[in-house]
Amino acid sequence: MIALQNLSVTNSELQTVQNRINTGKSVSSAKDNGAIWAIAQGQRAEIGALNAVKDSLNRGQSAVDVALSAGESVSDLLVQMKEKSLAATDKSLTTSARSALNEDFKAIRDQIATVVTNAKFNGVNLLDNSTGTNGYKALANTTGTTIKVAGENLSLGGANVTVTATTSIGTSTLASTALGLVNASIDKVSASLARLGTGSKSFGTHLTFVGKLQDTIDAGVGNMVDADLAKESARLQALQTKQQLGVQALSIANSSTSILLGLFR
Repeated sequence: MIALQNLSVTNSELQTVQNRINTGKSVSSAKDNGAIWAIAQGQRAEIGALNAVKDSLNRGQSAVDVALSAGESVSDLLVQMKEKSLAATDKSLTTSARSALNEDFKAIRDQIATVVTNAKFNGVNLLDNSTGTNGYKALANTTGTTIKVAGENLSLGGANVTVTATTSIGTSTLASTALGLVNASIDKVSASLARLGTGSKSFGTHLTFVGKLQDTIDAGVGNMVDADLAKESARLQALQTKQQLGVQALSIANSSTSILLGLFR
């Protein structure tokens, strides 16, 4: 009976060690350690929720980057408009030359509207007059707190691009007026791009932090539930040897009765 009890204990321990080696976890279910399993499960939920935060930040960063690219194009177009409007202030220009300059100016002006209208990512436009001022709110943590990047209105005639949809350089006077509007627009657009750049950087910085936080939590869960495979492997060999010895002990114990019966033959 003693040999059988010891062998049963060894088999039970061997099964536990084999399960740890197979799963790689010392706590693979609630029956192994209810408290540790519950804590680990809660942290796994946190890790899963952080994936949603990362996705939101990635979308926000992409939306801001698209707005930055479009804003830089607007800035380049304004530089071209400045060249045309400055040239048109020359009163000695012929009518045909001024007309050609004016057509170029209007084509560039209209291109700004096209760029701003198409500066969308996943339906988000941070530069147009209708929704651009709403900005983009991305998830900052698992409780639903958000981090926001403000939009910038780069539409014609807006707060930052003071050139309107009807601005032209058909005369030297109109050209002088347009030149002033273009100069003011260049300065304001540059400031807008600086703010968008800061916003994109804030999204990127927070995204890096969330990734590190997720890795740290994941490592913490591993510390609680992961098995020491080197230790468990050595223990497996020891228990297998113990099991073999237990079988031999049980065999010796069983054979003792036959020796006793031999006395009655």
